[in-house]
Amino acid sequence: MTQWVKYTSANLSVAEVEKGGVARVVGHGEGAITGWYLSQVATATVTVPYANQVDPAVFAGAKKRNFVDEFVLQELEKLNMPPSAPASDAQFLRRAYLDTIGVLPTVERTRAFMADRSPTKRDELIEAHFQRPEFVDYWSYKWSDLLLVNSKRLPAPAMWSYYNWIRNRVAANTPWDEFARSVVTATGSTLENGATNFYVLHKDAQDLAETTSQAFLGMSITCARCHNHPLEKWTNDEYYAMANLFGRVRTKNAPGTGNAIIFNVGEGDLIQPLTGKPQPPKPLDGEPLALDDPTDRRAHLAAWLTAPENPYFTRAITNRVWANFMSVGLVENVDDLRLTNPASNEGLLSALAAYLVENKFDLRALMRIILQSETYQRSSAPLPENAGDGRFYSRYYPRRMMAEVLLDTISQVTGVSTEFPGYPQGWRAVQLPYSNVNSYFLKTFGRPDRVITCECERNPEPSLVQVLHISNGEGINKKLQSKGNRIDQLLTSGADNGAIIEEAFLAALVRLPTEEEKNQLLAVMAEAGDEERRTVIEDLYWGLLSSKEFLFNH
Repeated sequence: MTQWVKYTSANLSVAEVEKGGVARVVGHGEGAITGWYLSQVATATVTVPYANQVDPAVFAGAKKRNFVDEFVLQELEKLNMPPSAPASDAQFLRRAYLDTIGVLPTVERTRAFMADRSPTKRDELIEAHFQRPEFVDYWSYKWSDLLLVNSKRLPAPAMWSYYNWIRNRVAANTPWDEFARSVVTATGSTLENGATNFYVLHKDAQDLAETTSQAFLGMSITCARCHNHPLEKWTNDEYYAMANLFGRVRTKNAPGTGNAIIFNVGEGDLIQPLTGKPQPPKPLDGEPLALDDPTDRRAHLAAWLTAPENPYFTRAITNRVWANFMSVGLVENVDDLRLTNPASNEGLLSALAAYLVENKFDLRALMRIILQSETYQRSSAPLPENAGDGRFYSRYYPRRMMAEVLLDTISQVTGVSTEFPGYPQGWRAVQLPYSNVNSYFLKTFGRPDRVITCECERNPEPSLVQVLHISNGEGINKKLQSKGNRIDQLLTSGADNGAIIEEAFLAALVRLPTEEEKNQLLAVMAEAGDEERRTVIEDLYWGLLSSKEFLFNH
């Protein structure tokens, strides 16, 4: 059957492969060649070290905080790629705030952190973040993206019930296995048990199976709805066996706006179109149930789904959390954990997943070990030898802030909140249960519609429209001109030009200006008359807020 095996390369910049299985190396790095026949899949790793002259002492002497660093450095040494230098306190502070709680540190907090000489101050900052309300805001928003909290598809009371259910679980640090189990087995009123809205958002058992797989397993099984999956091992039979686990879930209306009752019936099956018969209900890689078993099939699914030995479940959430902090998933894209798309560091992903199981699916424990690692705390500045790295974590990869966080930080720096119709004054975009409000800024910068569970809904790509909006739109300019904003407060306080410059840099970039930057700005401000001073200060803030250093987390 060799002639019918299909071969693909996971990284075409490293190796290409012909139809007959002949591979050709085309560049440096690491990739994988996958061959599959029917549902049988085999993968071989291709490693091509970079042609760098690196002293072995670089890797031997590199600081290691935990096992994350061990695995990353092993991979870097294998590829002959040195790690970048550690991040400065200012770089770490800004990065950790944005990645963990979605806001910038205050000027006062930045000054205090920079003056603190304690060797444990970074660890203390990490722990403090877990206790902040902004942490709950940020991660509730992230999981609301994942679970499709949506006011266009849910009546307002039901939408709030769903969002508050998620938020309460984040605040309580509910273990991820318990979180997922509660969603999959949700029963009762959509207003009393918010998790039941997961079922209202899906029209049939097939949609439920697809979203459950995407959200909690990080894999798409949609292609197997009509035929055997062309890129994965899942067959049409397995698809309908998985979907039939939801075949007995029913919905009925109840008194009250947005109120519905989700319940399980004791009979009924989903018919597989190709065969005209139902498949025995079975999780993708689990054991089947008898068709006449009267128990709630979702309990069987949840037990398989959240079992510590289920590699898909633990790896999927581990990869999502890692990508949040490290910009790039160990498996990329994070919704694509198929066998034919292997991790860039398989040992590290397996070790992190095992660590999460050992810690009883405590996501904060997983976040802590990532945040504390030397890998996370590296500079984003590339070395000549690692400038081409985009997936092995020799440095921190800069990325543009997501739309909601970017708008919130602009509001924070200018001291002018954004008004969202229907929500209280002063709410941040990340506090909204659903950000699809009337906001040109959020639309322009790629907020997701929450129609499908896929990171592809959030568009991180830059565009000319974004550039024009930053330059000429109301997103920044109107806030800079508003009365009572940060600039007004500085002018009212009588701050001198040097203090105003320092305040602007600390607020926006979380660092002091260099001597050269400060002297150039002081010269410009000294030339401005009293009437022009405010305009010059507005230009200073506009220059900072439109800079790559502000727009990107680095």
